[in-house]
Amino acid sequence: MKWHREQYMDLMTFGEAERPMLSELFGPLVGLPEEWTAQGALPEEVDLTGFHFDWVETAGCGGTTGAFGLPAEQVLAEDSRTRITRDGLGRTMKLIKRSATLPLPMDHPVSSMEDWLLLKPYYQFSEDRVNPQRLREAVKARENGAIVLADLPGGFNTPRELMGEEALCYACADEPELIKDMLNTCADTTMKVLERILDVVQVDILHVHEDMAGKSGPLFGPKQVDAFLVPYYLGVWEACKSHGVRLFSQDSDGNMEAVIPNFMEAGVNCFYPCEPAAGMDPVALRRKYGTAFSIKGGIDKHVLREDKAAILRELEYKLQPMMRQGTTFALDHRIPNGTPIELYRYYVKTAREILGIPEEKGPGSWKRMAF
Repeated sequence: MKWHREQYMDLMTFGEAERPMLSELFGPLVGLPEEWTAQGALPEEVDLTGFHFDWVETAGCGGTTGAFGLPAEQVLAEDSRTRITRDGLGRTMKLIKRSATLPLPMDHPVSSMEDWLLLKPYYQFSEDRVNPQRLREAVKARENGAIVLADLPGGFNTPRELMGEEALCYACADEPELIKDMLNTCADTTMKVLERILDVVQVDILHVHEDMAGKSGPLFGPKQVDAFLVPYYLGVWEACKSHGVRLFSQDSDGNMEAVIPNFMEAGVNCFYPCEPAAGMDPVALRRKYGTAFSIKGGIDKHVLREDKAAILRELEYKLQPMMRQGTTFALDHRIPNGTPIELYRYYVKTAREILGIPEEKGPGSWKRMAF
């Protein structure tokens, strides 16, 4: 069911939401639609519209805060299995078509301050970062019930895209001035873009993409987060908060528990997708932190490949009453290959029953909730 902006914001800020929200954040992995079709799934199941998930319309704020004006991507080689490109940053990117939706970098363009200075103009402010037409569209979309989003370039993710993870982590100790210049540039650009937007359209959510952790924990520890990311986040968040922005949402896979308190100090008040395979437990987090932040995701996607008993156990634990405010219930990432359509149907039906969400009939709709 399509929600209105205020319904969603009430839910995620621990207001008085009418009922819980059951959604699908990302959709299926490559290959799963073909598996489901072979198992007899209906077209509306394959595209997820037949499951009548809850979702809310979103609109960009009308401004671009990340890399801007990059050269066009170039295809270097392609066959039935792989696609090799050179992206606008100068990275050689490899996509494995049958198993991936995102290409992975084979090299990175920045290993020194001199390298960064060549790319820095793509991250600096220019007036054409604000698109008047898109800004007008954002105003109209919000009037019609959409959430307006603004993006903060990832404080870990942006340098990682330029340097790679290992080089970035070394640079925090060896070349901190390089990392700080990158982040200061991104902060300055974001602030100038938002200065031109926030007086025209009300932004609802500031969103940052990091993906900075794995099963063993985050690639920046508390010291690095405090030294580099907290000042970066806070400057932008304080400006947004003073203009009525209510949610600051961070997207990171992996186990982020070690740095959650640090990011809370930086203003983050919504974390997702809360990945159980990496040890993240949304129920334990709610018990520990109460209503300090909202959560999206948190349901173990891998359980859907087991059996109905395992799915029921997962749902009864994750969907318990204490979780029903401040949570968008959803799988913790894309629906994995090998998930039988029969068990996915059972998951959705059982989740709706536990949450007391009425069954819907007729044509449905669905949109990603990855923000």
